[in-house]
Amino acid sequence: MELKIEHLSKSFGNLNVLDDVNLSLHSGQIYCLMGPSGSGKTTLFQILLGLVTPDKGEIHGLSGSRIGAVFQENRLCEEFTPVDNLIMVNHGYKKEDRAKAKELLARLLPEESLLRPVSTLSGGMKRRVSIARALWVPSDILLMDEPFTGLDEETKHRVIKQITESSIEKLVLISTHQKEDAALLKSTLIHL
Repeated sequence: MELKIEHLSKSFGNLNVLDDVNLSLHSGQIYCLMGPSGSGKTTLFQILLGLVTPDKGEIHGLSGSRIGAVFQENRLCEEFTPVDNLIMVNHGYKKEDRAKAKELLARLLPEESLLRPVSTLSGGMKRRVSIARALWVPSDILLMDEPFTGLDEETKHRVIKQITESSIEKLVLISTHQKEDAALLKSTLIHL
């Protein structure tokens, strides 16, 4: 699958956030979107998710694609457990899905935290639940907006390993401020 972005522009009032962005992205690849704060990374994700309309430009390859996302904020159901936060986004839930969700989460979180309300977890643990949920959703495209915020180095390495293993055939676009993250992901750098 190819996602082609042509001449994409977006302004908010007098603030020009994206100006004539052209990208060609392919399945089976991880791309790291880099740029200073305010360079349009989050706006690009919001346009790809259909949450913001561009002023001009075209995007080809989105039609019929399933998209998983990690937003800058975690957007979790705080009273649900990590397992239930995954299960709730899976249409056509089956009994064995609970065990599979728990298995995925156990790669990223301590076992004792899996059945507690998310509200009792640390910020870094909540972030890992958000990442696991995005990996859990059947998708062709995975968008991750600064997913490593709040993670220590050891945890980040474990999360990156899980992302790379879980998204082999997907098109993955991750925004980050760290070139080291891009190297760990073996990704292609895109500067905005």
